[in-house]
Amino acid sequence: MTPITLFPFAEYWWFYALFTLGVLGLLALDLGVFHREVREVRIREAAGWSVAWISLGLAFGYGLYLYALHRLPLDPRLAGLDHVALARQVGLEYLTGFVVEKSLSVDNIFIFAVVFTYFAIPPRLQYRVLFYGILGALVFRIIFISLGSVLMRFEWVIWLFGAFLILTGLKILFAPEKPIDPDRNPVIRLLRGLMPVTTRLEGAAFLTRIDGVWHATPLLVCLVFIEATDIIFAVDSVPAIFALTREPMIVFTSNVFAILGLRSLFFLLAGVMHRFRFLKYGLGLILVFVGLKMAWLNEAFGGKFPITWSLGIILLLLGASIALSLLVRTKPTAT
Repeated sequence: MTPITLFPFAEYWWFYALFTLGVLGLLALDLGVFHREVREVRIREAAGWSVAWISLGLAFGYGLYLYALHRLPLDPRLAGLDHVALARQVGLEYLTGFVVEKSLSVDNIFIFAVVFTYFAIPPRLQYRVLFYGILGALVFRIIFISLGSVLMRFEWVIWLFGAFLILTGLKILFAPEKPIDPDRNPVIRLLRGLMPVTTRLEGAAFLTRIDGVWHATPLLVCLVFIEATDIIFAVDSVPAIFALTREPMIVFTSNVFAILGLRSLFFLLAGVMHRFRFLKYGLGLILVFVGLKMAWLNEAFGGKFPITWSLGIILLLLGASIALSLLVRTKPTAT
């Protein structure tokens, strides 16, 4: 039996349009008003913005729960069902998806820090790169989520995604970390093959004219690498949230709110990320769990593994990895 989609796109296209316009408006307000000047973002400011973005994401989830509580009883397809339980399911699925996507996006922070150091991007220009990086990430997430919502109709795709998430989680747990080398990235090589690249920064410009020829600045090269990295991360994160919910609206909104505050979170945590050395193991175990949920646990529990259990397990794994990182300090090496 095909599960009922509570918020079908044909009926809720207006919501997707308004939500997208609202997000673009927030981003325009962010860069055009609050961060109009090119400057370094301080930790206190980053903390304030991080709290604001997370609070906005959580408030939206509560609003979605209230809307479902009001709207679902009016849907004739859902006659005879427990509408309160369905609305609660919607709210919990959004919250769980938000937590998972936020957790996985934190892993991007280490990549950002390494890339900025590699290309010698000063702190005052990093926010500009991340702004356009997040804007591009939103576009690619929309594409991946649209494809995922279509592919998830096929059972073999569910098994494939589940196995992929399990293997990815195991790779994080057991595979040795490799140093990041942007020069070997095929996307960067393609960019350098299409146009000349200057090694000198030209303020906040991504392109500059030298002897009448357009050159890419290190700022553009850095942005392209960040976009390519986000596509790789999206391949993990989008299937992960489809393991928790089949509602495209929940997948889309929780994904967007999870990455909107990523810039502020970067400036808040970039200097202390090295202390969370066990976080990657928590993220690896989370991916293994959601992969098992997609490929086996949902079927074993009559088609739907309890979302409250999923949220509890994910929070436990995430909290334990953070607590262990803070409690277990690295021993200083002998000189």
